[in-house]
Amino acid sequence: MAAPTHARSEVPGPRGRRDPSALLSGGDRRRVPRPSVGVGPFLLASLAAVAALLCTYLFFVRTTTGQYIDESALVEATELYGAAGKASLRFLDFLPALSVALALGALGYAALARRRWAASAVALAAALCANLATQLLKNDILTRPYRGIETYMENSLPSGHTTLAASAAAAVFLVASPRWRPLVAFAGGTYAVATGVSTLVNQWHRPADVVSAFLVVAVFMAPAAWLVLRTGMVWNEWDGFGRHVGSSRLWLALPTAAGLAAAGVAVVALVRIAPLAGREVSTTNYFWAGLAFIVISGYLVAVGASWLMAHASRPRR
Repeated sequence: MAAPTHARSEVPGPRGRRDPSALLSGGDRRRVPRPSVGVGPFLLASLAAVAALLCTYLFFVRTTTGQYIDESALVEATELYGAAGKASLRFLDFLPALSVALALGALGYAALARRRWAASAVALAAALCANLATQLLKNDILTRPYRGIETYMENSLPSGHTTLAASAAAAVFLVASPRWRPLVAFAGGTYAVATGVSTLVNQWHRPADVVSAFLVVAVFMAPAAWLVLRTGMVWNEWDGFGRHVGSSRLWLALPTAAGLAAAGVAVVALVRIAPLAGREVSTTNYFWAGLAFIVISGYLVAVGASWLMAHASRPRR
């Protein structure tokens, strides 16, 4: 008796190959080619942050004009120190423990509950590298020359407290689900900006120190973001802006509006002290300009990160 024949499970395609669409519904998913995530935009973002960091240091630390502007903002912060300063000082006292707790809590949840081991490891490594780089730059690499400006001569750029806060927020952002990332970027950016402003109000750091901290974090988090997408393509899918409360375009509009408002404040403050006839003697104008510089930079990095990750994530099929 002839042996029974069994129908083949695969769907024949051209030249005897299986139809790739048949693989999507079967169990042999390993043969489905994964879309690649281009490293170019992330590398460009990291290099842009390096260039901006270098320019910030060269102008605000190495030139007389830059030192004067930066130091004037720090000196004028004493005019506003009061209840707000005391409140921000308490915030700064709790900041290191709070930042570490937020980052480790989010990374632990992502690794244990969501099984995002690679993303958690990459985010943690990037945060550690950013904080290590800040300490090396501030204490061992960068110097502050004397340019005739009466100031504390030890280099304080970048700000360690701001780096810690910004890197913790960035680590949470990297391991967050794509649909929540715009909201996390806004909340994390606000947290980092509030930290930077607090260090200025309490005369711990000059504005350029804070902005440099944002840029150091961006240098390391940009390539880390690419690694998170490259190693986690399965969960890095989303439906686009506006499909979920966490991915609402509101979370891009709010920091953009805050940045534009800060730019307006900076323009008004600088016009008042411009070297023109009738200029006024500054009492708080440099401070407001420096504060605006912090807000613009912090939210610019947050919006850029949100936009870059959104457009690099796979659309949900």
